[in-house]
Amino acid sequence: MARYCGAVCRLCRREGEKLFLKGERCYTDKCSVERREGVPGQHGKGRQSFSTYKVQLREKQKIKRMYIMLERGFRNNFERAAAIKGVTGTNMLSNLEMRLDSVVYRLGFGMSRRHARQLVSHGHLMVNGRKTGVPSYQVQNGDSVQVVDRSKKSPAILAALAAAQTRVLPAWLGLDKDNMKGSINAMPTREQMPQGIKEQLVVELYSR
Repeated sequence: MARYCGAVCRLCRREGEKLFLKGERCYTDKCSVERREGVPGQHGKGRQSFSTYKVQLREKQKIKRMYIMLERGFRNNFERAAAIKGVTGTNMLSNLEMRLDSVVYRLGFGMSRRHARQLVSHGHLMVNGRKTGVPSYQVQNGDSVQVVDRSKKSPAILAALAAAQTRVLPAWLGLDKDNMKGSINAMPTREQMPQGIKEQLVVELYSR
């Protein structure tokens, strides 16, 4: 399976904002977005040109990188969102938020989505009592997500839960910290999803 193996801080610098790809580091003064100006590369501080296409492309790239996806998977997600009833952009974001790795991150079991993705792939999580190792698995309203018994004392997961106390748990999720178990209580509304995303730009880009 293809994956990005480069420096993730470069991705944040390229988009010009924090994508929170490295967990707690992003909240400290070690964050590369704050320490270094401009996009990566020797021409990073040069004059930047803007066009409608470029603005749309950069928004798509930002969302892809935020949810750790490659083009094929992201495009498939968009096409599924376009095929169902409702607002395509909102459907697209809802599908992304309902991915298992994203839910694990939102519940606080992972320091970042990348860390949550690794936890899922290594078999540390269960959905409805069954071990699921597919990060892109789409959870549904009423599902439960739980850390497997052998991993409840994992230092990485315990540290992630401690760090997550500074984050606000979305209203559509429920969390039982003692049992390390989360529940999906509703489908997320647009107001409950990231506000810094302009999903309509992606819809316009793919509609060209």
